[in-house]
Amino acid sequence: MIQVNAMGDACPLPVVKTKNALESLTSADIIETLVDNDVAVQNLLRFAKNRGLVAKQKTLGENAFAVVIEVPASSFEESAPEGEKDAIEEYLSCSPLVCEDKPKKVVVVIASDRMGSGDDALGETLMKSFVYALTQQDRLPDTILTYNGGVKLACEGSPALNDLKEMKSRGVTIFSCGTCLNFYDLSDKLGVGESTNMYEIVAMMLEADRIVKP
Repeated sequence: MIQVNAMGDACPLPVVKTKNALESLTSADIIETLVDNDVAVQNLLRFAKNRGLVAKQKTLGENAFAVVIEVPASSFEESAPEGEKDAIEEYLSCSPLVCEDKPKKVVVVIASDRMGSGDDALGETLMKSFVYALTQQDRLPDTILTYNGGVKLACEGSPALNDLKEMKSRGVTIFSCGTCLNFYDLSDKLGVGESTNMYEIVAMMLEADRIVKP
């Protein structure tokens, strides 16, 4: 059994740690993730369900829970024979339905250093979690655009700066509105990516196959 300690971890770390543990397995096993709140429990149960895995929760004490995920041997069965695999890949590469459904270019647009409306401190925490969660996706966005208050995330001192730098190192292009940087007196504080203008921002959004805006 693999035990994952996510006590005290904010969303989405419990799921990310469990996902990493799951992907490290090479044979049937059990993953037990320790968390300290019911929201994390529900997130982990949903994560397991989406992966087709059986999971159950246990209450260990006050603010102490365990989510146990069973990973069966069937999860590691060999893939289709090479000839059949080639045929499947050929179908997938030629199928117009698959090609149409797969986004060619994903652009994430961030217009604030907070996510949602309501409590500002909560909004800042959510935005930091959103940017971190982007780094954990199987597919990263092609481009991240920041404007208005969103440019603060790409500047020195931002809690999301390291995550943005990591994505840039993995091929994500990052652009921040130059007018917005000037407005917030942050032109000399840009810590990742490049400054751009509204014409280019509009052009990149129009060329995108999918736009994600938190």
